[in-house]
Amino acid sequence: MIKTEAINLLKQLIATSSFSREEGATADLLAAFFHQKSIPTQRTGNNVWARSKHWEPDRPTLLLCSHHDTVRPVAGWQRDPFGPVVEDGKLYGLGTSDAGASLVSLAAVFAHFYEVKNLPWNLVFLGAAEEEVSGNQGVAMVLPELGQMGAGIIGEPTGMQMAVAEKGLLVVDATAHGKSGHAARDEGENAIYTALQDIQFLRSYQFEKVSDLLGPVKITVTQIEAGTQHNVVPDRCRFVLDIRTNEHYTNEEVFAILQKNLRSELRARSFRLNSSSIPTGHPLVRRGEALGLRSYGSPTLSDAALMPFPTLKIGPGESARSHTADEFVWLREIEEGINVYKKLIVGL
Repeated sequence: MIKTEAINLLKQLIATSSFSREEGATADLLAAFFHQKSIPTQRTGNNVWARSKHWEPDRPTLLLCSHHDTVRPVAGWQRDPFGPVVEDGKLYGLGTSDAGASLVSLAAVFAHFYEVKNLPWNLVFLGAAEEEVSGNQGVAMVLPELGQMGAGIIGEPTGMQMAVAEKGLLVVDATAHGKSGHAARDEGENAIYTALQDIQFLRSYQFEKVSDLLGPVKITVTQIEAGTQHNVVPDRCRFVLDIRTNEHYTNEEVFAILQKNLRSELRARSFRLNSSSIPTGHPLVRRGEALGLRSYGSPTLSDAALMPFPTLKIGPGESARSHTADEFVWLREIEEGINVYKKLIVGL
């Protein structure tokens, strides 16, 4: 029954557009799901949250969080991204793996435990908005209203293995400056060539500290733009750096190192999305190990980066399916997710 309810909710979510910052309709669906079970919810923007019924102030609180926003569908879909279809045990649709399967599994598990009196933890469910864009109207907006959290389970596609650490994200806008001139004459200073020198440096530079779990800091040039017309030497070249940081460097430290070594002018969009981790001896991790779950470091970012308390990222589905055409989740993965989430909570 609990698996069927979760799958039905996921089908409704797939059929309802919920691009980041446009998640109002799926927030309504989550609230309606709990309303049908006589579970009161609260809403902050498009974030939907609820507390377990038998709340004890002297107990620690465990947050069950996943997000209900999605990216926009990429080119290459052979199916309707908003048409939930089950084929050969797979449920297809936009957001099924990232992170719909985790979201509905956590929602079903929270509803299952809502009236249980003797849990060692208070439970809070949060269906968060704007995760895909790390927006200000998502987790960052609602966390102050939830009260003090002891720990959190973050629902993301990990194949139900434990992501005990994840890389941070630093996005940098770089501008190489030059001097304009006529392309036919030997004049001016080409900003593209300055940018290329910096990009070549970034391709070969290695940060000294490498993480056992997360590996090295990774820098990727993802966008570049320059020039106005074919016969003008460009005096400006803009490019964008996607930087994935490990736990050995803060985003500010990485930015400072780049400023010392690049000629281009750099501007960081934000420093707040640092690498995060949970201690290996934390009760959530120990409980997962007792269940035979594997620990690893995740290269992708989640709402865990915004949470000032220990979090374990774990959920059904595979990260490699995220943001891909014909995204899907196996129905058996949802069942496994529900079962593992329940065992994690009961055994704490």
